[in-house]
Amino acid sequence: MSATLTASEEAQLSQTIEMFEVITQSQPQDYQSLEILKEAYLKLGREKDVISTSKRIAQAYVQLGQLSSAILEYETVLQRFPGDPDVQAALKEIETKANNLSVQPTISEAPTLPKSSENTARFKKTSGGKVVPIDVDDGRQLMHKIFVDGKIISAGDFDLCWSTPDLSTPPSGVIEPFIQVLADKGIVLSEKSLRILVEKSRLGYLPLDKYEVDLELMRSFPVETCRRWCVVPFDKMSKTIFVATANPFNRQAAKELSEATKSRLLWYLAPPSELVVNLRKAFR
Repeated sequence: MSATLTASEEAQLSQTIEMFEVITQSQPQDYQSLEILKEAYLKLGREKDVISTSKRIAQAYVQLGQLSSAILEYETVLQRFPGDPDVQAALKEIETKANNLSVQPTISEAPTLPKSSENTARFKKTSGGKVVPIDVDDGRQLMHKIFVDGKIISAGDFDLCWSTPDLSTPPSGVIEPFIQVLADKGIVLSEKSLRILVEKSRLGYLPLDKYEVDLELMRSFPVETCRRWCVVPFDKMSKTIFVATANPFNRQAAKELSEATKSRLLWYLAPPSELVVNLRKAFR
């Protein structure tokens, strides 16, 4: 299968594998990143790695309590290697575990942007005739709950650092994320904020400075959306586009990007300073 790839495509896949191996080693339950890994190995014809990654995906499902998904993943391995002893043992263990559970727990799918409790958008027409939403779900409510209710910062510091952009006016440049403003004002280091958001959102963490960001892909999305919400579509594999953010609860950003592509979006948390650098590089 790798014979049909160009040298550039092989190099990009190798970089994807290198980065996502790091991510999945530190976050072994991130099964969507494992799926990306498996697809990259498949494209390169690395059958042994495809099988081992399938097993890792199944193990992640088991740890999350999604036993039916784990069984399906193990069965894909058995289709290639019917006598695999590891898979047969794992399936027996799942059967025993399922028999001991009266009710299988429901685990929310991750990593995707969490849904908000309300979805009541109102709109207004600007002087230029453009229709824009008045109340947008930019994650403020959930971020306030995490940082203020969680006693990390005061309500005054939150109001000082939170920015609500005017959707009727295109941003002249990149609007720095909330956690970057917190860091700039010496309130909370961005590294601490990121650790908190990774834990609360269950999104994977990805250091963009170690990834070759696809600037042309980024430029295919609306500049206003990318600058306003500081989001970076940084790579694409098949029908999935990887997006980096520093605000994992911004439903408005997710909505605007989704409207700009037919591809599925897979979200990751990244250092805000690296988001800003890449956006300024793409949109000068």
